[in-house]
Order: sequence, then C-alpha cells, then structure tokens
Amino acid sequence: MSNGKDFADVVELIQREDPRFEKGAYFFVRQALDHTLKNIKKQQQEQTRTSSHVSGHELLEGIRDFALEQYGPMSLTLLNTWNVQTCSDFGDIVFNLVDYGVLGKTENDRPEDFRDGYDFFEAFAKPFLPSQPVEHFNRVFSAENEEPNPEAN
Repeated sequence: MSNGKDFADVVELIQREDPRFEKGAYFFVRQALDHTLKNIKKQQQEQTRTSSHVSGHELLEGIRDFALEQYGPMSLTLLNTWNVQTCSDFGDIVFNLVDYGVLGKTENDRPEDFRDGYDFFEAFAKPFLPSQPVEHFNRVFSAENEEPNPEAN
C-alpha cells in the first residue's frame, strides 16, 4: 500500500464512511483474492495466460472456492454475520478497497461486474445438503431401526 497504512487501518477508515460490512469481510476478500491469484498462477503455468489481473467473475469464483475450502458448511452463516448477502456486496467491498488504494483496477473494471454472480444459497449452502430427499433418509432410518418381529418368520 502506497499510503503507508496497514490493511487494518485502511479497513477502519473505510468502515467510518461505509459501515455496512464487518471488518472480517474485508480480510476475507483480501485472503480470497490471494487464493484466486495463486490459482491463476497455477493456470498460467499450465496454459499461456500472461495477465495476473483478476476479473470480477474470476474473483467471485475464487471467493466461493476459498469460502467453501476454509469454512465449509459455515460459509453462508459467516458471510451473513459480516452482512455480505449478495455478489454485489463483494463488489462493494472490492471497490471500497480500490477507492482507498489497496487494490488496483483496470479501466474496464466496474462494480457491476459483480452483479450477475451466483445465488448465495446455491453457492454456499446447497453443496452441503443431502443429495437424497429427506423422506428417503427417513424411510431408510426407520427401516433400520425397526424392532425385529419374531412372529414374522
């Protein structure tokens, strides 16, 4: 950061102007960006990609991947605790960081790039739901736990 302030200080400044999101959300986005960049570098070694710029879509995918990897079934709960409820919220966090000189952007990057992301329930909760309907498990469980009927033989 060129302004000589550390990340925590910058987040405090941002929160004074825009208190919508908890501090943890900013630290999470920063870690998710690092995670995304690391994955992009792997891709660069496998492909011929030369730019390390991360688009809004790529960052959203990296955020989802990082959240699921780090927090698993608690991802949605944690994001809600930080008041992050849509992909647009991630865009607002990113552009707050851009406005304070923490992150860079190209002339083509816009907050709108984060609008058409994913549904949070689908992204962060559904991967942990059972693939079979609950009724299936109820039938299996009740069949396994039935007392044997000695008269049935």
